[in-house]
Amino acid sequence: MSTPKGPDEAVPLLAARDLVKAYGGTRALRGASVELRAGEILAVTGASGSGKSTLLHCLAGIVRPDSGSVTYRGERLDRLPEKRLSELRRTDFGVVFQFGQLIPELTALDNVALPLMLAGTARATARARAAEWLERFGVRGQGELRPGEMSGGQAQRAALARALVTGARVVFADEPTGALDSLAGEQVMAALAHTARESSTAVLLVTHDARVAAYADREVQLRDGSVTPLEVPA
Repeated sequence: MSTPKGPDEAVPLLAARDLVKAYGGTRALRGASVELRAGEILAVTGASGSGKSTLLHCLAGIVRPDSGSVTYRGERLDRLPEKRLSELRRTDFGVVFQFGQLIPELTALDNVALPLMLAGTARATARARAAEWLERFGVRGQGELRPGEMSGGQAQRAALARALVTGARVVFADEPTGALDSLAGEQVMAALAHTARESSTAVLLVTHDARVAAYADREVQLRDGSVTPLEVPA
């Protein structure tokens, strides 16, 4: 007999239904649907140009779909005003891109502290919390370095710390190891998976790399703008 699911498990944290998104005459999404549950790591895989990044951007409220719905904890993201979307991206959502996109003029510590300070946290408190998150990702010793003085793997770990420092419920990671060599990529993914599970953070992971997708609890494939579920080996 299966164990009944609790409320958090029964209701998706984030859900997209029948998303359609076109750029000019090109349809990136053609009725894509996907669900993400609390604490789950979900990999979205597919060939280059299959719409993976567009799907992530719609789910994160960065891009509005032409039709379909995106629901986060009962709120329709596709209908929210930009002010509310910006608030969610400061508090509930963390986003990590392929190249990290750290601010080059700031140290790693200040890059990680920045989202907290933008939300009104005092600088000293924000920097102390940022230091804790850099330590979780094994780069506290590089906290006073600027991104250009760090290795690619170190900078990407700092970017992950920045995405999680506000207590994000969902991290959107768009090809987070795409600019790294194999060893650095494995280290970054191991750190992300461990930290996300430790903090019960859901992760939507976009990748074309099977080794990266293997860190997920579940995998779906995007093909021709539509989603196909795939089983992840135990």
